Amino acid sequence: MSIFFSLFWIFAKIGLFTLGGGYAMLPLIEAEIVDKHHWIDKKEFLDLTAMAQAAPGILAVNMAIFIGYKLAGLPGAAVTTLGAALPSFGIILLIALFFHDFRQNETVARIFMGIRPAVVALIAVPVLRLSKTAGVTWKSAWFPLLCALAVWLGHVSPVYVVLVAGLGGWLFCRRKTP
Repeated sequence: MSIFFSLFWIFAKIGLFTLGGGYAMLPLIEAEIVDKHHWIDKKEFLDLTAMAQAAPGILAVNMAIFIGYKLAGLPGAAVTTLGAALPSFGIILLIALFFHDFRQNETVARIFMGIRPAVVALIAVPVLRLSKTAGVTWKSAWFPLLCALAVWLGHVSPVYVVLVAGLGGWLFCRRKTP
């Protein structure tokens, strides 16, 4: 099986069966790309995740682009992007076509109420895994917590948080290096 078909199939499966967006997809992408196929290691996955978060656009599509490009160049990026985006596009198209038929349906509303807590858990898992891979300890957890509070309560743009954190990391590493 060619790498292009494998990449398309992996990202299409993840895109088709994952609810909750890019953060919910991260553990599935990691399981396939890092753990199962060993195409990249955990540290590189963390770096690609950080780049995907910092880049404008949708996290899952950004991850697909970066991983596809890393593994198979520009054609790989195109294939993984199509794999990640086509299932969602198809599902959204079907929902848009039939939305008026089921938007007031009590069964559908109850199903979505049940899905919400699961989506929160699916988002929490990659956060915890990434914090472990990034070396966040109980002593250093104050920094991500402070960033989250700045965005949530202080209404600080995540762009500024990422820029300040990147500048701080650069200055900190520059101070440590002779």
